[in-house]
Amino acid sequence: MTHGAHGLDGGIWIRNARVASFDPSCDGPYGVRQDADALAVRDGRITWIGRDRDAPADVRALPALDAHGQWITPGLIDCHTHLVYAGSRAREFEMRLNGASYEDIARAGGGIVSTVRATRQAGEAGLVEQALPRLRALMLEGVTTVEIKSGYGLDMDTELAMLRAARTLERTVPVTVRTTFLAAHAVPPEYSGRADAYIDFVCTQVLPAAVRLGLVDAVDVFHENIGFDAAQAERMLQAAAAFGLPVKLHAEQLSLCGATALGARYRAMSTDHLEHLDEAGVQAMAEAGTVAVLLPGAFYFLRDTHVPPVDLLRRHGVPIAVATDCNPGTSPFASLLLMLNMACTLFRLTPAEALNGVTHAAARALGIHDQAGSITVGKRADLAFWNVAELAELCYSYGTHRPTRVLRHGVERGMAPGAAAAPA
Repeated sequence: MTHGAHGLDGGIWIRNARVASFDPSCDGPYGVRQDADALAVRDGRITWIGRDRDAPADVRALPALDAHGQWITPGLIDCHTHLVYAGSRAREFEMRLNGASYEDIARAGGGIVSTVRATRQAGEAGLVEQALPRLRALMLEGVTTVEIKSGYGLDMDTELAMLRAARTLERTVPVTVRTTFLAAHAVPPEYSGRADAYIDFVCTQVLPAAVRLGLVDAVDVFHENIGFDAAQAERMLQAAAAFGLPVKLHAEQLSLCGATALGARYRAMSTDHLEHLDEAGVQAMAEAGTVAVLLPGAFYFLRDTHVPPVDLLRRHGVPIAVATDCNPGTSPFASLLLMLNMACTLFRLTPAEALNGVTHAAARALGIHDQAGSITVGKRADLAFWNVAELAELCYSYGTHRPTRVLRHGVERGMAPGAAAAPA
């Protein structure tokens, strides 16, 4: 077996594995393949899954890797992050704990305005440099695909710089990045009191420029009582539709404002947060095929008490994804494994639901479920190996589990420092 810069090169025959496919066509939790303990990878794709003893001759000719009974899952997918930004909001976190109000913090130059200011000043190279540690932290936990939003520039140059930085991250480290245009995140200071004019600027100038440069995979908008109203949000969705871009929405986080129903009308890939979602919104999501993305880090950090309607989502068959929402203001976390535990403890997801939420459902939330998110013949060989007795351990405890191996596009990415590897 040959080894390249990141590990295994070429085709590979993985043997003696326990396969948690998260393929929805498989019965039972986790999509466990009772009929398979081996798989083959060629040219970055899964080409065969089955019993080791039944492996065809062309599979047996491949270099073999003994998984030593470890669980193999799809590479994890973090489908909602604001990973590219500059600066820190730790000081205002401390101020709040010392009794300062949001008004006090705003007067002191804090809040999203401080992140916008720092992000504008950082430059593209600075944004890449500051984002890399956060991205590497996710990668150490088995993340092979991550969504990265813009939205802390709120001007032409910085929004484009954020998106270019996201593309640069994908070229810098072995991870797949999906970019989301979120210039409709907040109204910048120079447009204070002129939200309509800002949306005009974003729709007619910034988004077209980003599309021309090939920087946009999807469009998002923050539709909320402190964000953009229904008419402004719809203008953003219409602009996305004119370019043939899929859409997502920050929805029903702080109030029931109809963002989910609006997203459903535009066949949104996902609506995210959803603490105040009602049954009508859930029904609209089910009819549109929209994924519910739950963000327990923000719920926890904001000390929210209004739990998303998980039972309604289950009842109507809406897929549930889980993500970090990694951002400086409301979810400063770069750990998808921590989100698994939070999703189970705070939102009462089962471990199987939570893990499906960072694999198959997360892939659906990004519109890439035909390529990733499950261990299925024809899909990318993005795989994580776990030295655990039960898959529920990945949700049950935190800080004790990292994958022993991660393959992205069939190439081994290397082990997390300190991860206990099974003998090769």
